[in-house]
Amino acid sequence: MTKDGLEELAARVRFELDCVAYPAREWVKPRSHDGAAVLDVLIVGGGQNGLALATRLLRERVTNVRVLDKAPAGLSGPWLTYARMHTLRTPKHVSGPELGLASLSIRAWYEAKFGSEAWARLGKIPREHWQDYLGWLQATLGIDVTHEAEVVDIEPLDGDVFAVHAVIGGNRERLLARHVVLATGIEGAGAWQVPAMIAEALPKERYAHTAEAIDFASLAGKRVAVLGAGASAFDNAAMALEAGAAAVELFARRRSLPKVNPNRYIEFAGYIRHFGDLDDGDKWRFMRRFFAMNQPPPQDTFERCARFATFELHLGSPVESVAFNGGNIGLTTPAGTSSFDFLIVGTGFVIDLTARPELARFADRIALWSDRFTPPPGEESALLAAYPYLSGAFQFTEKEAGTAPFLQRLYCHSHGAMLSLGATAGISQLKFSTDRIAFGITRQLFRDDVGSFLAGLDRYDEVELDLSAYEASRAARAAKVA
Repeated sequence: MTKDGLEELAARVRFELDCVAYPAREWVKPRSHDGAAVLDVLIVGGGQNGLALATRLLRERVTNVRVLDKAPAGLSGPWLTYARMHTLRTPKHVSGPELGLASLSIRAWYEAKFGSEAWARLGKIPREHWQDYLGWLQATLGIDVTHEAEVVDIEPLDGDVFAVHAVIGGNRERLLARHVVLATGIEGAGAWQVPAMIAEALPKERYAHTAEAIDFASLAGKRVAVLGAGASAFDNAAMALEAGAAAVELFARRRSLPKVNPNRYIEFAGYIRHFGDLDDGDKWRFMRRFFAMNQPPPQDTFERCARFATFELHLGSPVESVAFNGGNIGLTTPAGTSSFDFLIVGTGFVIDLTARPELARFADRIALWSDRFTPPPGEESALLAAYPYLSGAFQFTEKEAGTAPFLQRLYCHSHGAMLSLGATAGISQLKFSTDRIAFGITRQLFRDDVGSFLAGLDRYDEVELDLSAYEASRAARAAKVA
C-alpha cells in the first residue's frame, strides 16, 4: 500500500485532464436574483451519481456548481451504512465515475494503492475500497461537497430560478440555483417501504428496514425473521447469523429463487446509452419483462447464509399477519405461525413522488407514466405506472402543459429514471447518464444567454493578425521607388 503511488496517480489525472481541457474558457454568464448570487447547478446528493455529474459539468466548463449531501463526510452513499455485502455485486472491471479517463478508474486507483498483482488476484471490489476510491476521486478532482446538508424544500421562483431550502449543519439556509439535479439514491423518487401490517403491529425497536441502522450485535442469541428474497434481505440475514443470532428464518413470497441476473444482460453500451431513445411502448415492454425476472442474491451472499445450520429459507411463504404478544413477534404464513424476537424488513422501496419533502410543493404537477402511456390490455403494471415520466435529459415533465414550466430545470438522477432512461441506478450507467444530463443543462445555459454571446461576438476585438510589418515594408518600398 503506497501513499506515493496515489499521489503520483492524482498528478497523472491532472496532467491528462489538462491535455484534453481545450476549450478551457469558462463561458456561463453569472446570474443574480434580487441581488443574491445564483448557482448554475445545485446537485443534491454527493454519492457516485452526484460526483460523476459534477465531474462531467466541470469538464464542460460549468464551474458554478455546488453539491449537497445529507450524510456526514465519508459516509455518502450506501457503502459504509446500509450496504451489508462484502463486495460490490458488479464485476471488478466496472467503469463509470471515471468518465472515460483511465487514470481515474477504479483499476488505476487499486493498482496504485495495492499493486498490479493484488488487482490480478482480486475477485470483486470490497465495498469499503469503493468508498475510499470515490473519496480519492472527489479529492483529486477538487469537487467540494457540503455534508450534513439535507434539502427539505425546492421553491420555484420567477426568473427561471429555484430557491432550495436546506438544513446545513443544523441551520436552515436558502440557496438559489438555475438548475437542480436530484441524485438522491435508490429511494430518491419515493421511500423505503415497510408494510402497514408491520408498522401498526410492532413497536419500532423490534423491527428495522434493511436500509436502516441495525445493531446486529444485539441480535446475538435472538430469533430473527427476515422478509424478502432480494440481495439486501440475504445480506442482512447473513449479518445477523454472523453476529450470533440463535436462528434466522427468511420468508419470501416467491416459490423459487431466480438464478439468472438480468442486470448483467443489460450492461452493454447500446442498451445503456440508447434505452432512452426507444418509443414508450418498447420501454414499457422491456421494463415490464425486466422487473418480472427479479434479481437473485449473489452466490457469495447466499452462501454466507447457507453455511449456517441456524438459517432456514421459506419460499412460497407470504406473511399473512403480524402480531406482538408477550414480547414475541408472531408471523403467520400459510404454513402456520412462528415466534421471533426481531424482524428485518427487506421489502425494498416504493416510487411515490409525494413522499419526497423536496418535491412536496409541486409533486401533483409532475407527469407520471400513468399520465402519458396506456399499455395494451394484459400489460398493465401499477408499479411501472407510478414512475415519473422524464425527458431524454432526465428532466421531470409537466402533467399538464404550461402548469409547471420550471420542471425543465429539475432533473431526476436516481432509480426513478429507470423506466424512462434505462439502467440508471448502477455504476456502469454513469458515463452515459451524465452525458445526457450535462448536455441538457449546458444546452439550456447556452440558449438562455445567446443574446449576450451574440453581443460579445460584436464586441470581440482580440487581434490575431498583425499587418504592421507588412504595411511598413510596402511603404518603404514605395518611398524608395519614389
